[in-house]
Amino acid sequence: MPDDPESLDLLPRKPIDAVIDPIRRFLHIEATSGVLLVAATLAAIIAANSPAGAAFSAFWQTPVGLRFGSAHLELSLQHWINDFLMAIFFYVIGLEVKRELVKGELSDLRRAALPLAGALGGMIAPAAVYLLLQHGTPGGRGWGIPMATDIAFVVGCLAVLGKRTPVSLRIMLLSLAIADDIGAILVIALGYTAQLDGSALALSGGGIALIIACMKLGVQNLGVYLVLSAGVWFEFHASGIHATIAGVILGFLTPAQSWISERRLGRIIDTTIDFMQGADWRSSHRRYAALRRMEHAARSSISPLRRFETGLHPWVAFVIMPIFALANAGVRIDASALADPVAVAVALGLLIGKPTGIVLFSWLAVQAGIAKLPSGVGWAAVWGGGILAGIGFTMAIFIAGLAMEGALLSAAKVGILAGSLASAVLGIIVLTAALPKSR
Repeated sequence: MPDDPESLDLLPRKPIDAVIDPIRRFLHIEATSGVLLVAATLAAIIAANSPAGAAFSAFWQTPVGLRFGSAHLELSLQHWINDFLMAIFFYVIGLEVKRELVKGELSDLRRAALPLAGALGGMIAPAAVYLLLQHGTPGGRGWGIPMATDIAFVVGCLAVLGKRTPVSLRIMLLSLAIADDIGAILVIALGYTAQLDGSALALSGGGIALIIACMKLGVQNLGVYLVLSAGVWFEFHASGIHATIAGVILGFLTPAQSWISERRLGRIIDTTIDFMQGADWRSSHRRYAALRRMEHAARSSISPLRRFETGLHPWVAFVIMPIFALANAGVRIDASALADPVAVAVALGLLIGKPTGIVLFSWLAVQAGIAKLPSGVGWAAVWGGGILAGIGFTMAIFIAGLAMEGALLSAAKVGILAGSLASAVLGIIVLTAALPKSR
């Protein structure tokens, strides 16, 4: 008998399922999010370089406001995307990081040593390359731009290689990207924070304390946490620390353990089945109560971290990130833009600094005996993976928006696009040569 959960689905099919099922299968292909992100990026670049470029840019500056009594918050549409929607993106990153720290590759120091060392080198070397070219100039503030890796694009490039990519290399690169995200979060929090507002920061701390208290008390009402989380986001926004950091903190706070064990769930299901066979099952009130209890138990047997990560990931990958690309990747490109010193520094940081730092620090960790290469992976493959890690796109554009503005920001975006594209192409070429052909 097949054990695929979908093959055991006994629910009646609805006419709309004929439309939804192909979409669901499409969304479960990891590489498709990268394809959609590329499409959104190309659309933004084409629009920005078309005769309607000025109108396209002006659209994202449309003011959008919220008012509640005397309280009023008005931001541009682009600002809402970068501060609010990307806070959800960072919340999912927080969930992914916590999962890896609690139950994944980063939970074991011995296994985590190699990706952690690689991530450290992959942050230090690109920043060093950038500062070597831009130190003492107006563009020097952009040192954090080439430090982060875009997981979606790396996964997409690995998918192009198909079964030739060893599972161990894939795990190493994804773990490295997660560790890389931790570094990017610290860079944003510490390197690109404006003047702090102490009272707003204290209020955000109070909101976080309330969330922790609710968790300790066993409060499971999602509405309570949504209201408290919105308050934390608002106070972070007012404090001077970028509001997306609130998303990361809330992700770290999300419980990784389920509220109801599998054994207790089994007992509840058995009790419900026994109840269904009795005379009391005919009572609509008692039947409703029994089914609601089993429904609640089934939901609570999945950890909040797993439930929210699974539920939000498609929205982040297929809605938030493409919208972010549309709002931020639009930049006018000409021959002179590619030669801009800031663009060159960003591109070289991604293309040269990233793989050099990853390979060098990984090699040092192996030589020191604190890490070892994954099985079936040689240094040529590590070098190819390090080049792929130079695809900085989403996080790089986000940090660029914090670090720069005007012509410097446009130049940085050109460098990000050029460096990421070159890293993707060269990384695939190197890995194709380094990895054995699939049989």
